[in-house]
Amino acid sequence: MEVIYNLFGTGKDLDALQMGARAIIIFILALILIRVSGRRSFGLHTAFDNIIVVLLGAILSRGVVGASPFIPIVIACLIIVVLHRFFGWLIARYKFFGTLVEGKKILVFQDGKFIKKNLVRALSSEEDIMQGVRKDSMTDNIAKIDRIYMERSGEVSVIEKEKL
Repeated sequence: MEVIYNLFGTGKDLDALQMGARAIIIFILALILIRVSGRRSFGLHTAFDNIIVVLLGAILSRGVVGASPFIPIVIACLIIVVLHRFFGWLIARYKFFGTLVEGKKILVFQDGKFIKKNLVRALSSEEDIMQGVRKDSMTDNIAKIDRIYMERSGEVSVIEKEKL
């Protein structure tokens, strides 16, 4: 047991070797937790998915620097991951729950005009949307665009007019 205390230290008074050893364990633990939480944790980038990244980073960092006891950190992170996975399952299964947690897409441009009230609702300007148009459609010619949506993730999706 003395070897473990010497290798990982206790409390906040840790040397570089002890923090390094803790970092290795936390890295492996984080990898396992992210695998358990599922692919959507880093794939969809919705607010719901970003929460797990921020929380795990904040909590796990406490284990590296010795700011909190190790076992409670692991338990807290496991609860967050299981909760994220459960909510993800509910979102995939029940449309209402997905709308409740993640919101709806917002139509911000249609029929050649920006929809001002929806831009305000999306907390975006015409220039913000045009940036998304340039990135998505590689054009700044709005005449080529049929509809533009602000997606639940905050990304801009562009529907171009059909070419006849």
